[in-house]
Order: sequence, then C-alpha cells, then structure tokens
Amino acid sequence: MPTSVFLGLDFGTTGARACVIAKNGEIEEFSRLDFGRLEPFEMAISWRSALFDLLAGLPIGLRKRLSAITIDGTSGTVLPCDEAFHPTHVPLLYNDARARSEAEAIAQASDKTHPAATATSGLAKVLWLRQHHTAIQSRLFLNQTDWLTGLLSDIPGISDYHNALKMGFEPGESSWPDWVSKLTEPGTLPKVVAPGSPIGLVSRLRTRNLNIHQDCLIRAGTTDSIAAFLAAGINLPGEAVTSLGSTLVLKLISTRRVDDARFGIYSHWFGQLWLAGGASNAGGAVLRQHFSDNELTELSERIDPNSDSGLDYYPLPCTGERFPINDPGLLPRLEPRPADPAHYLHGLLEGLANIEALGFAKLAELGATQLTRVLSCGGGSGNPAYSRIRERRLQVPVSTAQYQEAAYGSALLARSGTCLFPGVCHD
Repeated sequence: MPTSVFLGLDFGTTGARACVIAKNGEIEEFSRLDFGRLEPFEMAISWRSALFDLLAGLPIGLRKRLSAITIDGTSGTVLPCDEAFHPTHVPLLYNDARARSEAEAIAQASDKTHPAATATSGLAKVLWLRQHHTAIQSRLFLNQTDWLTGLLSDIPGISDYHNALKMGFEPGESSWPDWVSKLTEPGTLPKVVAPGSPIGLVSRLRTRNLNIHQDCLIRAGTTDSIAAFLAAGINLPGEAVTSLGSTLVLKLISTRRVDDARFGIYSHWFGQLWLAGGASNAGGAVLRQHFSDNELTELSERIDPNSDSGLDYYPLPCTGERFPINDPGLLPRLEPRPADPAHYLHGLLEGLANIEALGFAKLAELGATQLTRVLSCGGGSGNPAYSRIRERRLQVPVSTAQYQEAAYGSALLARSGTCLFPGVCHD
C-alpha cells in the first residue's frame, strides 16, 4: 500500500474523535463529533453513527491509504448484544454503580483487592444484567471498545487486556480465572488478546461502503485513559502521566504490579511492565462549579505558586471518592471560603495537587516503582500556576505532554501494534 496512514478513534461519553497519522507519527487529519446530551436508549445508536460518520468524513485520499485502525473507549462501559451486534439492553456506563450486591459476590469469589470487586466494574455490570434481564437474548457482554471494533470487523466477541481487566480477566496469566467462570458463563464474555493485536481486516461491506482500502487491518484497542497515556510517549519505570480533565487520573509505569480495590488502585498490562494508578473524582469539574474559564485564567495569574495558601481542601464536585481514598460517602471539603476568589482558587488547586501527591504516595507504599517525573495532559496542564504547585507537592519534574489526545494514542497503537509496549513485539 503506498504511503500508508493509521487511524485512531477515541470514544467518550460526550463525543468521539478521529486522528490519522503518518508512519513517522505526524498528524495528517484530526476531527471530532459531539454527541450532546443523550438518553440511555440513544447511546448505542449515537456511538454507531459517530463511528461511521467519522470514517466517512475523512478525506477519501486518506481513507484509501488506511493501513490499520484502532479504537479506544471508556473503561467499564458494558453493552449486552447478540452475535450480530444488536444491543439487547441500554449500555451501563463506566460510572453506573447499581451492581453493589454483585460487587460483593465478586469480592467473595476473588478477594476484596481485585479491580473487578467494585460496583462500577464491567464484571459487576455483567452479573447485574444476567440477574435482572434473564429474558433478553444477550449472547455477548462487550465493552464499548469491543462493540465498536466488532462493527468494523464483523468478528464478534474480541476484547483486549485493558478493557477486560475490570471484567475479571487476568493479564498476568492471559486467561479468565476459574472464579469468573463460577460467577457467569465464560462463553458470554469476549475472547481477550493483547492491545494492538491484529483482529482481522475491515469487513468487505464496510470497505466498499466507506471507500477504505480493502487490506485495512483492525487491531485490538484499549481504554481511553491508556490511549491518552500512550499519546504521551513515555516507557520508563518511574515515569507517569496525569490526566487533568474533569477528573484526575494517574498512571505510573512500574516494574511491579499493584492492585488494591480498597484504595481504587489497579495495574494494567504494559508489556513487560505495568501501568499502576487510579482515578479520583476530584478534578476540573469542581473548579467549573465555582469559576468560568476566563476567571480561571485571570485568577491563576494572581496566584503565587511558590507560597502556600494556608487552606486545607479536598475538592470533590459531590459526595463520593474512588482514589486514593475509596469511600462513596466521602464529603467534599471546600470551607472556609476566603473573600478573595484568587485565594480560594489557590486553595482548590493545592487541594487537587495534594490528592495527586497522595495517590502517587499510596502507589509507592504498595510497592510500585518510585515516581521520577510526570507528564500532564488535559485542560489543567495548560495552567502554569497549577503546574508549579503540583511540582512543589510531587517533588519531581512536571511538564506538559506534546501529544495529549487519546485518539493520537490509538493511532500509535494502530501503527505499531503490540510493539508499542516495552519488551513485546508479536505483530
């Protein structure tokens, strides 16, 4: 194929993005579609429409040069469907916590530290669906990424190590553990392969309808947060990426795997290494409850990041925390509020930095590799005062990643396959 290009597709809860890169990693095309506010019954339809609209919207010259495609999606979002990919129930989103009793059953079958032993895990959602909707003809329970990838390949039931982790898959053994088989029928769970593994070609019908090269490969995908990590381009133990979006997500490259659901901590497969981390409910969402974007910019310029605010906040947008404190009843701590809004913002930013520092400290306490540097991505990475506050708290260099879009990370996975991961290359 002349001058091959590679496509990464990123699916979130509010929109989807497409990124086409050349073999040297340069971006040739980037586009996005917003879903708007969706009702549950609209979600799968909107995801499907966005998938094909993003592909059809690429310049035809790029579509005909596509060599491989990889998709990332939200971790823990589960969609039951039949073998023709027709949904049999509305998707249960990543933050859906209705499966509390199912999470208790998982904890008893495995142990309380397992990543699947939470009410928001993929496996808990599978068990809830099987318990409450036995009449539906669900032959497969797929993650968002799995379902979208299947729509392109027409190959049902393929997942990846990253998306399958919260379904109970054991990446260290490359298999479903026996205790999962005792909780649900293994045949309804996807076959799991390493992220970036070849799945098959885009189906002939799709290549013909979308004018995509007939030899375009579909590779196994990943989660949206790991795709954002891959975009940053780091691969040494001790290096980390913090995503500073609506929530605060930490991922640290570690030589040792650490998992403890009691603190919202789990490790993803990263070739011969591990990605240890967690996701806090704190983040940019709480800042936007109090300030507009313009106010955040203006007030940040009035902050002296080399001094302490003297305030002690735990800035959650609402009740409940996942990491580094896993407590659904934890209350926000946002008082007392000083009269000066810049002083208040200073305290909130320090509170967020303290949560980040506490998260990395908890990872080290559990045995993860010691932090050496942090790359930042997301909206908060562009705030110099916040970056300096974080650097003081973390006591390591903090800088902004050159590439921050998850779609770019997925495009890298489409280009390099499993070779993107340290010490692994079975392409």
